[in-house]
Amino acid sequence: MSETDSVSLFSGGEPRQANVVEFSVSEISNAIKRMVEDGFAYVRVRGELSGVKRHSSGHIYLDLKDDKASLAGVIWSRTARALRVQPENGIEVIATGRITTYPGQSKYQIVIDQLQLAGLGALMQQLELRRKAFAAEGLFDEAHKKPLPFLPEVIGVITSPTGAVIRDILHRLGDRFPRRVLVWPVAVQGEKSAAEVAAAIEGFNALPAEGQIRRPDVLIVARGGGSIEDLWSFNEEIVVRAAFASTIPLISAVGHETDTTLIDHVSDRRAPTPTAAAEMAVPVRADLMRHVQRDGDRLEAARERLFQLARQRFTDLARALPRRDAILAIPRQRFDLAASKLASALVIMVQRQHTRFERAAAALTVTPLQQAARRHQERVREVSDRMGLAVRRHLGDLTQTLSAQGKLLETLSYKTTLSRGYAFVAGLKDRLIRRAADITPGEHLTLTFADGNASVTADGDAPDTKKPRSKGKPVGQGDLF
Repeated sequence: MSETDSVSLFSGGEPRQANVVEFSVSEISNAIKRMVEDGFAYVRVRGELSGVKRHSSGHIYLDLKDDKASLAGVIWSRTARALRVQPENGIEVIATGRITTYPGQSKYQIVIDQLQLAGLGALMQQLELRRKAFAAEGLFDEAHKKPLPFLPEVIGVITSPTGAVIRDILHRLGDRFPRRVLVWPVAVQGEKSAAEVAAAIEGFNALPAEGQIRRPDVLIVARGGGSIEDLWSFNEEIVVRAAFASTIPLISAVGHETDTTLIDHVSDRRAPTPTAAAEMAVPVRADLMRHVQRDGDRLEAARERLFQLARQRFTDLARALPRRDAILAIPRQRFDLAASKLASALVIMVQRQHTRFERAAAALTVTPLQQAARRHQERVREVSDRMGLAVRRHLGDLTQTLSAQGKLLETLSYKTTLSRGYAFVAGLKDRLIRRAADITPGEHLTLTFADGNASVTADGDAPDTKKPRSKGKPVGQGDLF
């Protein structure tokens, strides 16, 4: 498209039908985009925010509107992270940026580079919207308020390291009750203030309970007075939620007594001034000493009164008691009467015991001869029992020995040999014949077998034991039969 054609297209003239050039949709959209951006390169637009949407990419899409028109707007993620005022529905703002188009939907929009509230009314409106939103979540409920420690060991102060605020707090603490103070320096106004205050609250809570730097027992968030814009950091959501999440009791002392910020609503105690916050944190040491002294005096006076009452009571009771002689008169008479009867009673008791002893002795009396006979009988009975036991043991031993000898005799007896087929040869007068040479021819012999005896007569010559035996018939005892 030529420059002449472009001018004629947007000049509002009526080109002749024969000279009209065809354009693509993209060409028309780009031409409009260049014209809008060239004509509105830098603008400031005032309006009320509506339809605020935060995309997952970090971009923010919104609408600026008044009672007659609406203008779409976008805040890119990099710009959104650096904004001092976060966009919220219903607040009036002044947006600074450039007008451009979005060809994809044939719409124009403002790309916002800066965003600020449109005057004090808009700030108050935004503050009220946030307060209602936090209250609806329950961040301001009294049930979440934590009690302050009576006498903290360590106090954490979140404030500017320079200025009168920290000096006032330290001076007041030194006057009332000196305590260890940890100061976390932060910016109390400006773009970085809210993030630093929130980080300080979280940092104090992250300290260990014991250690070289121990966790404080109470926190003070303090700042001097200023305008609503100067105190705006303490209205930011990040600060409010950090104060709500603190496990350490927190005292807010932001601004003067008439100044109110959202951290005042969420804190556990609100002090009108930083000096008042120091007074809330610790008691007056002198007052405590006077209180202890007064309580000690009261305790001593009460103790003295108690002793006096006890002494008076004892005196009254002593007066009511009878005299000692009157109390002891009757027991003394009883004692004298019992003492007078004691001698005769003792004589009677001795006589009775003597009589009882004589009866017992008469029943148990024996003569010495009887006692000796009884001891002799007991000795005889004991010896007899021991002798009977010894005899029984000896007889048992003899029985066992006799049984063993009988078994041995039975084993060695010739009868056992006879039962195996042998015979016992005896001559006259039961002479035992062991060899054949001992037999006399014609001698009567007795043969003893296992089952009985048999008589035989020896015949033939007596064997010659000196002659060698022949290999035929054996030499020795002849045929008995």
